Amino acid sequence: MNITILGAGAYALGLALRFNKNTNKIIIWSKVKEEIGVLSKTKMNERALPGVKMPNNFIYTTNAEKAIEGSDIIVIAVATKFISSVCDEVKPYIKDKHIVIASKGIEQDTYNFASNIVRSKLNTKRLCTISGPSFAKDMALDELIGLSLATTNNKTKEVVVKAFSSDTLKVRTTKDFLGVELCGTLKNIIAITSGMLDGMKVSESTKAMFLTESLNDARKLIRKLGGNEKTILSYAGFGDILLTCTSENSRNYSFGKLIGSGAPKKELDEYLKNNTVEGVYTLESVYGLIKSKRVSMPFIDFVYDVVFEHRKSSDILSFLKEKE
Repeated sequence: MNITILGAGAYALGLALRFNKNTNKIIIWSKVKEEIGVLSKTKMNERALPGVKMPNNFIYTTNAEKAIEGSDIIVIAVATKFISSVCDEVKPYIKDKHIVIASKGIEQDTYNFASNIVRSKLNTKRLCTISGPSFAKDMALDELIGLSLATTNNKTKEVVVKAFSSDTLKVRTTKDFLGVELCGTLKNIIAITSGMLDGMKVSESTKAMFLTESLNDARKLIRKLGGNEKTILSYAGFGDILLTCTSENSRNYSFGKLIGSGAPKKELDEYLKNNTVEGVYTLESVYGLIKSKRVSMPFIDFVYDVVFEHRKSSDILSFLKEKE
């Protein structure tokens, strides 16, 4: 099959390598000319995936029409804040394509999940989203990985699973779009908080207490917003939360650790300038979402106050003890 990857960052390239493993033809598109130029010349994105070289048969382009023409599957792997503009750019060329969303998070201002944005922009039912514990480097190095795939379209499920799954990639399917996307969104916020605790040098027992509380909060929020609370136990839920909340390979976790260790604002700003910390963008969106839905979520309120209102991160211990 012909697969177009929209995006040329670390995770986009990791996904491209996984699709390529099943002998699919890969085209990688990005609006960033410099990014595509370097990939075309060196077959590498050293900043995103150090030391990982792409196969010689990959095609790179900044031309959306060229990228999409003849493709069977379109993979959206850009930051959530860019999904809307990317959809506008590719819309003239999208027709009867199966679309895979690999982006996580909620759009600010509208509080729309990625799937809602794509549905409204591209007017498609051939849609799925993937999420789960999978660092880009592990994707690229062909490590054994499990992912959740949410879709209500049986044909899309069949086509994408066939193109994607392999002896080192297990795909579990579900119809719970909301649950999968909400888990993929919340895990970045939970990872920031987990990093804060590590920066404060709390015990492993305290961190385990926090993860248990956060899993329960996520489960309740999924139910309140209309999703399936069992999704919290999927690859997209517990799996991704466990990975991003316990590893310094997670930028969200590392940023939280800086906060917890008392790093000055200048150092925090510098880290945000040089690293994509999706959890910060996501935190604002989720905070706005729960306020608009009038849903009580003290955990989100607390993290928001620490990141944006300069509340002391050490308050988290009393918060955990006293929360219902």
